[in-house]
Amino acid sequence: MVFWVFGYGSLIWNPGFEYDEKVIGFIKDYKRCFDVACIDHRGTPENPARTCSLEQNEGAICWGAAYCVRGGPHKERAAMEYLEKRECEYDQKASVDFYKEGETTQPAVSGVIVFTSTPERETNKYYLGPAPVEDMARQIATAFGPCGNNREYIFMLEKAMYDIGHEDDFVIELANEVRKVLGIFVAIPTGKKKKKVLPSSHSPRKSQIQPLPLHRSSEAVAMDS
Repeated sequence: MVFWVFGYGSLIWNPGFEYDEKVIGFIKDYKRCFDVACIDHRGTPENPARTCSLEQNEGAICWGAAYCVRGGPHKERAAMEYLEKRECEYDQKASVDFYKEGETTQPAVSGVIVFTSTPERETNKYYLGPAPVEDMARQIATAFGPCGNNREYIFMLEKAMYDIGHEDDFVIELANEVRKVLGIFVAIPTGKKKKKVLPSSHSPRKSQIQPLPLHRSSEAVAMDS
């Protein structure tokens, strides 16, 4: 038995569970969106944070990291129990094909699990729905909870995508809008020979931003996807 899970948010830089292999790649027909409310990690019920989920979009691709867990049912069960507690605000699990870079026709792995969120307010209390980028940025810039603030999440996701060599234009746009709200502007070059607005404290250099420690609990704790 082999268990695979795809991470497209904080799982990219902070998986938090024991795994045997990490592979950078992508899934098809999904794109990131910031429409899930986090109310007990980086936000509160009164001031929820926005964290990313996936929405179906034909022809889109979403880059991230796939994690393989080998070693039998006990190890797989431990990983899944951890993930279900961490991802408790995501009410769906999908089974997807995972592709490696340069291999766009045949999936490297089929049956990879990914946590997603139902895009309906009537059935999903954590669904915030779409909003203008400026509104999302103001929410992200000001939300904070027991385990950190919302802006760290968007900045670390931006850095994680940079580190794996597949920056997400929407994440960059949203992060830069958050910087506008916070009033921090520093233009630096990237490996793609263009400039993006990044603050010196959130530069895509490994020495600048370190992942936050993961707080484990026996209770269901909402962590980043």
